Amino acid sequence: MIKKEELKLTQEWDKTFPKSEKVNHSKVTFVNRYGITLAADMYVPKEAGDSLPAIAVCGPFGAVKEQCAGLYAQTMAEKGYLTIAFDPSFTGESGGNVRYMASPDINTEDFMAAVDFLSLNDKVDPDRIGIIGICGWGGMAVNAAALDTRIKAAVASTMYDMTRVNANGYFDSEDSEEVRYQKKAAMCAQRLADLKAGEYTLGGGVVDPLPEDAPFFVKDYYDYYKTERGYHPRSLNSNGGWNVIGCESFMNQPILRYSSEIRSAVLILHGEKAHSCYFGKDAYAAMVKDSRYADNKELLLIPDAVHTDLYDGGGKNAIPFDKLADFFGKYLR
Repeated sequence: MIKKEELKLTQEWDKTFPKSEKVNHSKVTFVNRYGITLAADMYVPKEAGDSLPAIAVCGPFGAVKEQCAGLYAQTMAEKGYLTIAFDPSFTGESGGNVRYMASPDINTEDFMAAVDFLSLNDKVDPDRIGIIGICGWGGMAVNAAALDTRIKAAVASTMYDMTRVNANGYFDSEDSEEVRYQKKAAMCAQRLADLKAGEYTLGGGVVDPLPEDAPFFVKDYYDYYKTERGYHPRSLNSNGGWNVIGCESFMNQPILRYSSEIRSAVLILHGEKAHSCYFGKDAYAAMVKDSRYADNKELLLIPDAVHTDLYDGGGKNAIPFDKLADFFGKYLR
């Protein structure tokens, strides 16, 4: 038996959303392929029988399971699914001795390990498992669906392609060999500085205080991560952020290379007015182009919604949970 690390898990309800009386909640752990123990919140419909469809949820990038992922998981459990919302490796309550690092490989594996856990759960039908990835984890969800044939349906909500944004900058404004070289050189220098200092330097979470001239998308993030709406003490984005070199390997590792070969169903969900909408539109276009499996792929744009509206509804019920239930109901039959 693969040995799990003993994690220190908070037992009291410390989510950014109210607890539902329609589901049972518990803490669970599981191990990924790299031996890292991951922590998750599991939500099970009350009086549920066996052989349930199941969904694993993660994201946003730099968030914790007590934020958006937990809201999605709990709501889908209310609709009849056994769900888990998990913290990625090196973050939140999950293991990983070096904190606040990210990896396109390890983080894709985190999703696959969640599928392992659900497949072996006595209450789950292993042939009816789906995943939901939010923000940067939307791209990871698409990548996991391209690799893991057990995933029957995947949703990418308000997605980022983290490899693209790291290599090219926001809106591809830094898409040049020279800029990428300078970024890589700076991170290589930071590696040595960290080793000399004996600790990794944090890059800072969402900017605080908020500059008056900040772009709208920065204000959008601040409104979620730095206010009572979404702040959480374990969230990277709410606090000190990733290590400066935490996302170094994203610079030259595209994660969506084989998305057109995904045979299972994929729904890409995005706010029409989100700064990140171009990620979702382009990911969908690449996924269906020259694909033999385009019939079960869908792009759904939510009118008037911005990026964080699909984190928690944005006060206007922007997350189409009924649509998600219909989508998973169709493909996890």
